[in-house]
Amino acid sequence: MIDAVVMFYALVMGLCVGSFLNVVIYRLPLGQSLVSPGSRCTKCGYQLRWYDNVPVLSWAFLGGRCRQCRAPISAQYPIVEIITALLFVLVVWLTPAGPLLVSRLILVAILVALFGIDLEHQILPNAITLPGIVIGLMFSFIAPPGWQDALIGAALGAGVLYGIAGAYYLVRREEGLGMGDVKMLAMIGAFLGWKAVLVTLVLSSFSGAAIGLALIAAQRGGMKLALPFGTFLAVCALAAMLVGDPLMAWYAGFFSL
Repeated sequence: MIDAVVMFYALVMGLCVGSFLNVVIYRLPLGQSLVSPGSRCTKCGYQLRWYDNVPVLSWAFLGGRCRQCRAPISAQYPIVEIITALLFVLVVWLTPAGPLLVSRLILVAILVALFGIDLEHQILPNAITLPGIVIGLMFSFIAPPGWQDALIGAALGAGVLYGIAGAYYLVRREEGLGMGDVKMLAMIGAFLGWKAVLVTLVLSSFSGAAIGLALIAAQRGGMKLALPFGTFLAVCALAAMLVGDPLMAWYAGFFSL
């Protein structure tokens, strides 16, 4: 019974955090305040009441449309809320109570926001990644992976992608990776440590290459197709956080063969 209650609270908290992340994903790239004005319809300016802003339920009750002007409301809103809620439940289920749980929930929220922003705008704002590095390092003094692994992880995450970006520019004379990706992987390293950085980098590289080749084969962008690498980093960092130990064991065993 206690576990069910805890999971329920994790679900509700995830829905509420997801609702706020929708604000971050929409407003931060536009340079708008996250606090003021309150939530409103982007088409007619209708100020949402509290009952218009209940995660998932309000969108479903209104049929995905504004109460006043009936303009469509993007399905992104309930999707972000549901995904965040499910991730919160999964993290609470897999992680013992304590500083590590708090750290992981914060990282989940950050990764969801970065995924949404990079997918839509192809940017990874410094306003998220740089404070994220600091927060991850601060938690490392009271929770795994420990401050040494976190420092190495942040340095390795930044160094590897910065080196790849520099080498690509020297060869092609154009940017292949943005500095946002560099800072994002440094942030992941600060939260999860250097081993998780390696897992994240390998998984995101392979998955990004696979999807890129599939899109090129489908003739949807040609060889100049640009993929938001931050989206792959976000998903693969979540995988490294939740099932990192088995993945690292498999990775080590693969090369030992």
